[in-house]
Amino acid sequence: MKLLHHEYEDKARHHHKIPYAYRTFCENYGKHAKKYKLTMPIRRKPGELIETDWAGSTLGLRDRETGETIKVYIFIATLPYSQYSYVEGFLDMKTDSWLTAHINAFNYFGGVSEVLVPDNLRTGVIKSDKYDPIINEAYRELADYYQTVVVPARVRTPKDKASVEGAVGHISRQIIAALRYYQCFSLDQLNQELLAKLDDINRTDFQKRNGSRQQIFEEEEKSHLHPLPRTPYKMAKWKTSKVQLNYHIQVERMYYSVPYEYVQNDVSSRLTKDLIEVYFKDIRIASHNRLKGEIGQYATNPDHMPNHHRKYLNHTPDSCLNWASDVGNQTLRLVQYLLDTTVEKKALISLMALKNLEKKYTLTEIEVASQTVLKVSTNPTLGLVKSVLERNKKKSKLTDSPPHKETPPGNDYGFTRGANYFKGEKN
Repeated sequence: MKLLHHEYEDKARHHHKIPYAYRTFCENYGKHAKKYKLTMPIRRKPGELIETDWAGSTLGLRDRETGETIKVYIFIATLPYSQYSYVEGFLDMKTDSWLTAHINAFNYFGGVSEVLVPDNLRTGVIKSDKYDPIINEAYRELADYYQTVVVPARVRTPKDKASVEGAVGHISRQIIAALRYYQCFSLDQLNQELLAKLDDINRTDFQKRNGSRQQIFEEEEKSHLHPLPRTPYKMAKWKTSKVQLNYHIQVERMYYSVPYEYVQNDVSSRLTKDLIEVYFKDIRIASHNRLKGEIGQYATNPDHMPNHHRKYLNHTPDSCLNWASDVGNQTLRLVQYLLDTTVEKKALISLMALKNLEKKYTLTEIEVASQTVLKVSTNPTLGLVKSVLERNKKKSKLTDSPPHKETPPGNDYGFTRGANYFKGEKN
């Protein structure tokens, strides 16, 4: 108020007017506030909303080894119609804790409301907006699974979730304050105490309303909640990664392949306990089992590779022998000889060149050339095979060319100049 009065004084003197004294200014502001700072009571429908938030006050656990106090953050969910609430403590306020708290609250209520109204915290809302807020992907997925909608409260507008704000204050006084001196060494033990205190609050009769929170919830509200899904929700985390030039993404220090067409693009990864799914613009492009154990492992799907990479990967001694058996027995003998008498890496290079001969020669020609080389040489090589193939190719061209036909006598096809003409002799 002093700051506002000071600004008001400066503005009035700038316009050559006499300002009100501080006391008069406060009185006039009070009259203005009474007139314009009004609130409208809104009667909520049963099962319409669940309001969620973290309590401002915290509790503590005692570390058995060091004796230090570990902070415990309190999650609160409230149904505005009945004021029926749920409370649970967590060691942090990260996304996993936020989602777990919602799942446990839904199980406690035995159903889900039409709308979830959280605060604008980063674990729930990425970007706050009055009309079109951007919801955290994991939170949105949870809401979709339970067939509900997330409608965050407006920024710095606690009255948008007045029920949970009131519950926070009430629970802070009745539960958190009551347990402030409670010595506890495990989170499970502390949560049991929280639920015991919460049950007392839910069963206590209202002062200005008939019945208790639990009675109104069970008689009037519970039947309006959406039923829970048959299968429990699997927790998932979302991460954004850039596809590297080796068509892999790094997620938690492990590497997973995606189709090579997405190199240098940003993709989103959905991580569950046993599975990782990769999405590009809401389209799933890859999935892998989660890698566990030593960091730096690779999960590579050969279908994600370009053709020449896949061909190199599949070029092994076994694949060469399989290829040779399809060509013929003589080629199989030649390939086996090269593998047995040469270092594997060098042999594979020679065999790659041998397989590439398919582009220029038929399999039958390769089989014949292999047979010839094995007969004439005690040390068959790729060079000999190429030489035999070229020689056989030339022979077949000579054999297949048609014989030269002489012109029959008596047939005159135009003017014929003999040798004498080119010698310059005259007839």
